[in-house]
Amino acid sequence: MIIRRLPALAVVLLAFAAISTPAAMAAAPTLQIKSSRFGKLLFDGRGFVLYAFTRDRVGGKSTCYGDCSAAWPPYVLEGKSSLGAGLKPSLLGTTKRRDGKRQVTYAGRPLYYYRGDTKAGNIFCQDVTEYGGTWLVVAGTGKLVR
Repeated sequence: MIIRRLPALAVVLLAFAAISTPAAMAAAPTLQIKSSRFGKLLFDGRGFVLYAFTRDRVGGKSTCYGDCSAAWPPYVLEGKSSLGAGLKPSLLGTTKRRDGKRQVTYAGRPLYYYRGDTKAGNIFCQDVTEYGGTWLVVAGTGKLVR
């Protein structure tokens, strides 16, 4: 009886492995709009909210380095990016960081994570002043949410 169940178990395990492969995960958009208590916001493909820093100039480079970037890691990508429904390709861009990495921008604003947002959907540092500016979540339109 146990021997007959092994092939079925193997099929289930192989199916799970196929779903969790990097190729399957890469199918998620790089940026997407999701609903939250602050409205429809920008999230990465894993479901983590993205923030903007008011100290950064629109269309400019990031001003967040050192301790700042340890608390607010930049959203960097290697490879192609993709947009979810409702986002405008013309608003997507990148800016070069000092280390040569390309930080993703939307509507000209460099995007960041907050290190305290440890699970998809967390939004723990909205409208917080730190490192000489205010950290705000970004609406799907590219506008900052106050």
